[in-house]
Amino acid sequence: MASVVVVHGIGRQFSGPHLLRGPITDAVRDGVGLAGTPAPEAGDIGVAFYGDVFRAQPDKGGPAHSPGEQDDDFEQQLALLWWAKAAALDPHDVQPPGNMAGAKARTPKSVKAALRALSMSRFATRLTEPLLFRLLGQVRDYLTDDAIGEQVRAKVGGEIGDDTEVVVGHSLGSVIAYEALCAGAGPSVRTLVTLGSPLGIPLIFDRLTPRPRGGVGAWPSAVGQWTNICDPYDVVALQERLTGLFRSGETDVRDESLGHGAASSLKDRRVDNGWRAHDLIRYLTARVTGRAIGEGLAS
Repeated sequence: MASVVVVHGIGRQFSGPHLLRGPITDAVRDGVGLAGTPAPEAGDIGVAFYGDVFRAQPDKGGPAHSPGEQDDDFEQQLALLWWAKAAALDPHDVQPPGNMAGAKARTPKSVKAALRALSMSRFATRLTEPLLFRLLGQVRDYLTDDAIGEQVRAKVGGEIGDDTEVVVGHSLGSVIAYEALCAGAGPSVRTLVTLGSPLGIPLIFDRLTPRPRGGVGAWPSAVGQWTNICDPYDVVALQERLTGLFRSGETDVRDESLGHGAASSLKDRRVDNGWRAHDLIRYLTARVTGRAIGEGLAS
């Protein structure tokens, strides 16, 4: 099994493990190398692919619906949250929700308006409104459909073996990686790296398995170090900092940059991905990501 396993994010339903492995492997090796630590061999890097679970099946209703047909409360809330964040980050390109944050926020039209606004943000570079809506649907289906959630976690957990030391999760993949590790996958995994993660969004945080208690999420038992990396312009990572939301054992998890002395178990770090703020490859080639992966392998 691979020493490093990368769990991809949303919108990969038309890809495959072989198609993704090349670019992801190269990006991991480049990032670790830039950080000044020995890069892992290509064969030591794996990709946990689950995108096919979300690929529409002809015998199950055909292609995914378009905005306004079957919008549910989850999609509407998440779309509006992302819209408000995008407007705050890109005020010259994205119009704010305005009065739609009130009573009208739960109408199907609000989803369409949110997607139209999001398509103008740096988060959604090259993404169309229908594709953005599919991304919302994938997050919803994973968190609310038990059968889909179990299938996705089984596929990802099957790629995290006894020899895996570092797990990297991007976007929705960070939620899946977290839950798979909490469920006991990868007993040798000591380092978790989350990239552009939506784990801190209350709409998602409150639905995690295992459920948070008292506003604090469970800690993946085998993990010793967790580095959360976020581009400030990444709309998906609406809650940029995860520090304080998760606890390790009997000790509160703190950010080491705040000067508490001993190194913390969870560190929040920033990165600049340019115009493509949520892009997986740009996250992986960043020096801060390479350092987190390299230190995990060295330990």
